[in-house]
Amino acid sequence: MSEPSVTLAPSAAARVAAIAAKQAKPAMLRLSVEGGGCSGFQYKFGLADAVEGDDSIAETDGVKLLVDPVSLDLVSGAVVEYVESLGGSAFRVTNPQAASGCGCGASFSV
Repeated sequence: MSEPSVTLAPSAAARVAAIAAKQAKPAMLRLSVEGGGCSGFQYKFGLADAVEGDDSIAETDGVKLLVDPVSLDLVSGAVVEYVESLGGSAFRVTNPQAASGCGCGASFSV
């Protein structure tokens, strides 16, 4: 297993653990990148039931962040955080690969 190139911040790990506990699922968050969104690519988050064979795995406080190899190329070096603000709360990706993003922070271009 190679060194994870995506980081799960403690704020996001705590939120994933809380959601997973409520849903009686393993504390594993899957981050994937899909075409679409305002800027060309968009982030997609979901709880995972299992690790796929070629996933990159980052672990923080016992919570795993899973990223498939295709998405990993687009988010290498990124940090996933959980941010709460007046506008709402959400997972946020700080992605050094992104050339530009959109105001909502949910999509990006390279």
